Amino acid sequence: MKTISFGRSRISTKGPCYVIAEIGHNHQGNLETALRMIQVAASCGVQAVKFQKRDNKTLYTREFYNKPYDNENSYGATYGEHREFLEFGMDEYRELKRCAEENQVEFMATAFDHKSVDFLEELGVTCYKTASGDLTNIPLLTYIARLRKPMFISTGAATLDEIRIAYEAVIKHNDKICLMHCVAGYPTEYHNLNLRVIETLKREFPEAIIGYSGHDNGILAAVIAYMLGATVVEKHFTLNRSWKGTDHKFSLEPEGLRKQVRDLRRVDMALGDGRRIIYDFEMEARKKMGKGIYTTRPLPKGKVITWEDITLKTPANGTPPYMMDRIVGKRLRVSLDEEAPISPNLLE
Repeated sequence: MKTISFGRSRISTKGPCYVIAEIGHNHQGNLETALRMIQVAASCGVQAVKFQKRDNKTLYTREFYNKPYDNENSYGATYGEHREFLEFGMDEYRELKRCAEENQVEFMATAFDHKSVDFLEELGVTCYKTASGDLTNIPLLTYIARLRKPMFISTGAATLDEIRIAYEAVIKHNDKICLMHCVAGYPTEYHNLNLRVIETLKREFPEAIIGYSGHDNGILAAVIAYMLGATVVEKHFTLNRSWKGTDHKFSLEPEGLRKQVRDLRRVDMALGDGRRIIYDFEMEARKKMGKGIYTTRPLPKGKVITWEDITLKTPANGTPPYMMDRIVGKRLRVSLDEEAPISPNLLE
């Protein structure tokens, strides 16, 4: 069993499921909203909240940064202005991290570039997340791996060979790896989720913990992913799916997030330990719905029981039907009335 501990957290190949609420930029660039989202996510029972950190001028080409960005989800005239509007600086991040700690959840962030890694390292994060788009970014993965902190690596839009290349680059420096099955669709339709890839990842990377980073609508996929072996689940979170922004439409609102956590916890309870037992509360139903062996007519002491002398009726009387052949052919030690329960201890 692989186990990784960091901060206040512990993840394992055997569970229980570790739930990350991906806040990302659903805070709309508003610190008070972001703080409120941490508090609400924590109240829903998640173990971690996650943000995204970019050094936009480093990350994007000048052409892309200055590209006009005129749509209903834009927070600026250019894509660069839009991204800068959504970014927080060190003061805001320290406040967010402090809020997470006060609400007893892990503070996490996705680093999209080297400068963002340096920023988060100064902040004092306990682990790192990398996005699917950086799975082939071996320089960034290696830069983070050398810090020897747990890494959560998303694998969307990548081949199995590319996942293996990333894994081998990281494990040279750091064996604290969680590979997150992901499909880069926003949202991803259910027929494209391909959740059995989780089983493939478990088989191909037995020393890694496997997780699921979902962009699906609803709460079913994460439960299936957990049952297939993904013991870390990341789901996008918002306070209102109708808010301005690209990610809200496939994010969970508070009630959805609460139910997601509830259902993941129910999996552990429902699967049990595999031992077949009869519960005390089943005994009444066993008697009421089951069958017992009864006489069909009055029978005198000394009578040799025939098939015509016995029948099956409800309620059960402690002598189950599979014992009929132990009764037929035996001699009664006592007299019995019609519809009297009959059992081997009444026979010679």
